[in-house]
Amino acid sequence: MIPLSAYITMNKYLLFQASIGMTANTFLLLFHTLTFLLNHRPKLTDLTTCHLAFVHIGLLITVLFLFSPDLFESLNFWNDFKCKTLFYMSRVMRGLSICTTCLLSIIQAITMSPSTSWLAQFKYKSTNFIFYFFFFIWFLCLCFSTNMLFHTVATSNVTQTRLMVLTKYCSFSPISHSIMGLMFMMTTSRDIFLIGVMLLSSVYMVILLLRHQRRSQHLHSTPRISPEKRATKTILLLVSFFVVMYWVDFIISSSSMILWTYDSVILGAQSVVVNVYAVVSPFVLISSDKRIVNMLHNILWK
Repeated sequence: MIPLSAYITMNKYLLFQASIGMTANTFLLLFHTLTFLLNHRPKLTDLTTCHLAFVHIGLLITVLFLFSPDLFESLNFWNDFKCKTLFYMSRVMRGLSICTTCLLSIIQAITMSPSTSWLAQFKYKSTNFIFYFFFFIWFLCLCFSTNMLFHTVATSNVTQTRLMVLTKYCSFSPISHSIMGLMFMMTTSRDIFLIGVMLLSSVYMVILLLRHQRRSQHLHSTPRISPEKRATKTILLLVSFFVVMYWVDFIISSSSMILWTYDSVILGAQSVVVNVYAVVSPFVLISSDKRIVNMLHNILWK
């Protein structure tokens, strides 16, 4: 079992981390929601950023309730139901995070594409297809995470000795090698495909930026950075950061499943890795959005 002191330290840190992340994501969600509703020609990235912020709020809340004993006990449900629901939703939100980040990189690649590119035909499409895509990825992530409902149990309700303890109250029940292999193959295939699409769109945007920079060298005066270039650099930073955090989480999760053990150090490291992208990404998006920066500057000035 994991020492109680480790849970107390983790509880304090996760509470601090989640409060910062939820505040930043809530601000980002409200700003882009209002922009999308009030603007007659909203950007495709506004709606996608809204969805990403909403997903990260949900991820931070579920992880916080999972790893905080006080918050977990405050939910007036059976422990088994709480464990299944919270772990299921955390996996769903993790899947939605990678899908939405991938969509954001694709949209930015389309926005940056020149008029001669075949991607340019998607620039002025209606935002309706974004809603269809959201329904699709929600359905996909809900289906891919159903195994958590079967294999997550409340520790106190099971007498098996081969349980893999995850938190103070929740554990994983033993999984057959065939089912574990199938789960691993499906989830990994989905994630590798999405990361591959992100990397391809990132390479495409880097090529466009280099071409633009090469052309700008012939000008006598250096032009100011355009909003499109600023947004592209932001997406490239987010994608790079996400890929690094994903592989760290993947290595920890895979090694723990193979060894069938979690200790306090591994559990704490993984909880930090899972949350860090959801906490950092809104600050990156806020600092790079000139509309938000100008609004905050005007508020502070007044």
